[in-house]
Amino acid sequence: MANTSGGVLLIGVEDDGQVTGALPRHGETTDPLKLQSAIFNNTVPNINTRISLVSANAVLVIAIEVDPYPEPCATTEGKSLHRTTKANGKPQTVPFYPRDQRSRRVDLGLQDFSAQVMEGATFEKLDPLEFERLRQTVLRLHGDRSLIELSNEEIAKALRLVETKGDRLVPNVAGLLILGREEVFRSLLPTNEIYFQVFDDQENVRVNDGFRGPLLKVLGEIEERFRARNDEDEVSVGFFRVPIPDYSPEGFREAVNNAILHRDYSRLEAVYVQWHHDHILIANPGGFLPGITLENILVHEPKPRNQLLAEAFKRLGLIEQTGKGVDKIFMGQLRYGRPPPDYSRSDLESVRVVLLGGSASQQFAAFVFEEDRKGQRLGLDELMILNSIFFDRRINSEVAGRLIQKGPIAARRVLEELCEKGLLVAKGETKGRVYHLSAELYRRLGQPEAYVRAHGIDRARQEGLVMEYLEAHGRMTRKEVEILLGVTKSQARRILDRMRESGKVRAAGTAPRGTYYVMER
Repeated sequence: MANTSGGVLLIGVEDDGQVTGALPRHGETTDPLKLQSAIFNNTVPNINTRISLVSANAVLVIAIEVDPYPEPCATTEGKSLHRTTKANGKPQTVPFYPRDQRSRRVDLGLQDFSAQVMEGATFEKLDPLEFERLRQTVLRLHGDRSLIELSNEEIAKALRLVETKGDRLVPNVAGLLILGREEVFRSLLPTNEIYFQVFDDQENVRVNDGFRGPLLKVLGEIEERFRARNDEDEVSVGFFRVPIPDYSPEGFREAVNNAILHRDYSRLEAVYVQWHHDHILIANPGGFLPGITLENILVHEPKPRNQLLAEAFKRLGLIEQTGKGVDKIFMGQLRYGRPPPDYSRSDLESVRVVLLGGSASQQFAAFVFEEDRKGQRLGLDELMILNSIFFDRRINSEVAGRLIQKGPIAARRVLEELCEKGLLVAKGETKGRVYHLSAELYRRLGQPEAYVRAHGIDRARQEGLVMEYLEAHGRMTRKEVEILLGVTKSQARRILDRMRESGKVRAAGTAPRGTYYVMER
């Protein structure tokens, strides 16, 4: 557990959850301090644990809390294990081999694999054609233009893609990945492999292109295949024609770059870009780095697995200088009225992001374009909230806080600002405040009737329906109000109390169960 993400070991609980109890470790009892000391003295480095005895089902269970360690751990006899997950989702303990330890050090940020010098690498292993491709990439993506006029050796030095060994320049892993000749990847970097696959409606493979070569060339190949399949629709906004692609080119490009930058190059596995009939799946070997979760991926500071490679990508213009490429992936989905990227398939072994396709909301895309054109560009938090309400009709600050991953206070501020802009309206007091799209925004989205569905029947209409029912039937119970208006018990009571106070109805019958309401004559 210390060699992974930590956890709690329960001695006396079976794999199926049955509590059987732990046998005494020290005579007739178990001394937590002695057990803690035994673990400490028999591990290298010495592992500190927190041990407690828990009473359950009339027996004692030993609970051992283990924190993740910043370096590989072993027993004093040299045995090293780590916790992984089986294919069926259950945990297992397996040997912690040197290759796994290297991946662990990379994950912890103790080692930058892309900065390592490979044995057998020489400057001659770098391809002059890739240096020219690098210059063209800088020009096309508006990267660091100071690189363009430099010689090949100077470019490699400026990007720190080589190290000086005596009188020779020796490329590191990042240098080989970006500028290496084709044959280099077979002999020195067999782990650098990327697949572009296309599946039909029946999940049959129609395209299965594998690439193992310099990254700039491979990225060009993938982008070419993406563009060939990424159809566009159009929507008119005044005199403008706004293109709506099946998938955002910018979001797709950023997702692929993230997969390449954050993959674990010490593992003999591939990056996959899979085009399905209704979504794109992009997966890379190596899970989220420690500290990054599904719940904070939008707000966690940038933490690249291959720091040197990421720095080179930034200067070339391939990724954001701020390192917040995830924002671009989200923006690419949201601005066209599609659901946000889905990272829920990720696990300890791999990061997987799903970009959902299907029909976009042309009206939502047009609305976003209009806001941009008016100089009122919507930020990611605003788009996340508006997109969520567009699909789910309503939201509160608690849900919005989880959505933007900044908590309810920050979310409430964004919600109120959207109300001030006339894009949202709020109902209820602060504690139970619920937000909907405004009538004006529903009109702009081409769904004026959706405003009524989202907000329900207004007060005047509610009272009007109650009066119509009383005129037809003479009397009415609270339960019948609930059914007629589709409201809760407390809402029905408030409506009847309001009508009674205004003199429209009066209560009759025997309280509380026999109470019914009639029109006030």
